[in-house]
Amino acid sequence: MKNLIFGALVGLLAVTVLNVSAQQAPLQSSEQKLKDIRLRDVCVLADKASGTYYMIGAGRQATVVEYISKDLVNWTGPKEVYRTPPDLWPGAPINAIWAPEMHAYNGKYYLFLTFSTNKLLPEQWDNWRPRVVRGSTILVGDSPTGPFKAFLNHSTPSPDLITLDGTFWVEDGKPYMVFAHEWVQISNGTIEYLPLKDDLSEAVDKPKLMFRASFAKWPRPSPTEGCYVTDGPYLYKSKSGKLMMIWSSFTNSGYTVGVAISDSGKLAGPWHHDNTPLFDKDGGHGMLFHSFDGKLLMALHTPNNREAQPHFYYIDDKGETLKVTGEAPRE
Repeated sequence: MKNLIFGALVGLLAVTVLNVSAQQAPLQSSEQKLKDIRLRDVCVLADKASGTYYMIGAGRQATVVEYISKDLVNWTGPKEVYRTPPDLWPGAPINAIWAPEMHAYNGKYYLFLTFSTNKLLPEQWDNWRPRVVRGSTILVGDSPTGPFKAFLNHSTPSPDLITLDGTFWVEDGKPYMVFAHEWVQISNGTIEYLPLKDDLSEAVDKPKLMFRASFAKWPRPSPTEGCYVTDGPYLYKSKSGKLMMIWSSFTNSGYTVGVAISDSGKLAGPWHHDNTPLFDKDGGHGMLFHSFDGKLLMALHTPNNREAQPHFYYIDDKGETLKVTGEAPRE
């Protein structure tokens, strides 16, 4: 039974869930408490200039939705800030968006997200998940409320790679995308980094390996498929100057977040992993942000199913690692 549950959880990784409403009904924006919002793979942008928090997630029908708040408890939304144009990827109709992130950089706002399709890649494995055209990409806009426009008509790393969960990092003044190369294509999922042009419009070199999921001691392979999952990388520089990454995979207790640390302080690593997960209560795809009063928080969704909701947890930056100290108010 436990094996069946684990396999089902892996299958739920990419489910996109919008705030409760009729499937085809138009969005109805309203004032809501955090505890009443259903949204997974959330990302929070804390905009100091306006004193506003912007929380985004994937909506239905290949859209990105946004909630706004002044206090992280009371939110207004959802508002659709991006809808995928028809035929954006020629020959590969996009049917879903996964895990959008929003980052402010050089006066622009960027969405890092995954487009997914049903178009099969040439190579398929027997008794394995379908290998489809799916990839990380970058959109740009002038405002955190949009509109946003995609730079390319294919994924940023390569249309031949099944990638997801792209995130943003600047190292030595140069921009990078960090992403997961999906287990569906390579069985043992990886985290990789990719240098970008100054305007983030496209890659300027090939991706480089940071680590594989099996390099850490805490993840468990799926007992039904034998895969190691890498999900949701997010980078952070600790108060001691260490380069850290939170990322998600699975343990016996479900969806889990762990901490990786670069020994060189650079994306190139090498990377080592805390043996004890940061969060192992069937929640994950975390990201880190500071509240306007200076507290470090991790946003993630839990439980990892169709009832997923955003939760915020206080994080203690211990310099050498990170630790959850409690949950922030939800009402």
